[in-house]
Amino acid sequence: MTTDSTIPDSPHANHGIDSAYAWARLAVTVLLSTIGGVGMWSVVVVLPAVEGEFGIARADASLPYTMTMIGFGLGGVMMGRLADRFGIVVPVVLGSSLLSLGYALSSLADGIYQFTLIQGLLIGVGTSTTFAPLMADTSLWFMKRRGAAVGIIASGNYLAGAVWPPIVQHFVQLAGWRETHIGIALFCIATMLPLAMLLRRRAPSVAPAAAMAFGGSLPVRPLGFSPGTLQMLLAIAAISCCVAMAMPQVHLVAYCSDLGYGAARGAEMLSLLLACGIISRLTFGWISDHIGGLRTLMLGSFLQAFALSLYLMFDGIVSLYLVSALFGLFQGGIVPSYAIIVREYFSPREAGRRVGVVMMASLFGMAFGGWMSGVIYDATASYQIAFVHGIIWNLLNLSIAGWLLRLAWKRTAPASAV
Repeated sequence: MTTDSTIPDSPHANHGIDSAYAWARLAVTVLLSTIGGVGMWSVVVVLPAVEGEFGIARADASLPYTMTMIGFGLGGVMMGRLADRFGIVVPVVLGSSLLSLGYALSSLADGIYQFTLIQGLLIGVGTSTTFAPLMADTSLWFMKRRGAAVGIIASGNYLAGAVWPPIVQHFVQLAGWRETHIGIALFCIATMLPLAMLLRRRAPSVAPAAAMAFGGSLPVRPLGFSPGTLQMLLAIAAISCCVAMAMPQVHLVAYCSDLGYGAARGAEMLSLLLACGIISRLTFGWISDHIGGLRTLMLGSFLQAFALSLYLMFDGIVSLYLVSALFGLFQGGIVPSYAIIVREYFSPREAGRRVGVVMMASLFGMAFGGWMSGVIYDATASYQIAFVHGIIWNLLNLSIAGWLLRLAWKRTAPASAV
């Protein structure tokens, strides 16, 4: 009998794949994701206050969110590479430090461009650790319930969206956005660093599903494409779905203010949308364990397009609450499905980098969609065309998902017929 700690854990070991330790570890990562996810959502809530204090147009006020998403996306790739090489603790510690520093410095910003730069370089990059890298790391610890586990960790981002907006809105009204940012900085550094120390164990190695289907080695051309081409197609799909997704998530608070319902009602609707997104991510994670990542992407894309179209038809306060809840229920499972697809068709040694690239693309879509919706609003004094703009991009995502799914069916059909 050997005690060599370098031998990979078996699937049934106490600290191995699908073990009790893996689930306990998942709980820690969800908590980290929820706390660090403030970096994505606080900027949406303070948008009206920042716009008023700096005396700027809606498009300019949308720039901090755009830069946050760009920093979040680029940071996800960088932090993913660090996680592949050193384990998840290094990027989490680094990201937590950048996040807290960013909030502290943003409270001192004296103009929109300084505020925007801090949001992108520090807060965006810092909070990126709590999404794609944690999602990729989680996928390494599960095999039978990988979809459910990825859905759970992805829901941490939406749990942050459900929890943080009303908290931030409360303290902005009570003390101002600058003081609120100082409080967030202190809270993040005090909680995230101790949690990071609980994730020091590295994951054992497990082959992706596509490798198992091809006798233990990955196909050279997954779905008939080179790995780089498939990665590019997934990135384009991620951009297009998230341009559509950005319109309600970024501008719902401002939209409600324009309709006369107030920013507080908008924050409540955003919180409801993201709370329903948690249910969506858990549900779609379970679905992906049964139908696979591509089918889950197709289903989520179709439902998101339907929900987005409802915003064109209803603008009453009760109907907006209902439509926002539906939008959250329908679109929440889309982004985690990309992580499942990556794990199905690429090597686990590349999980952090490749999931990071696709998540970066999705966040670029969110950044562009959020900014473009502001530009359209400034040009038309209405959000109606912005909703149509989002639906068009959603149709592009739907077509790519359908194409990839059709190719997957063709490649599995001969084997099924044997």
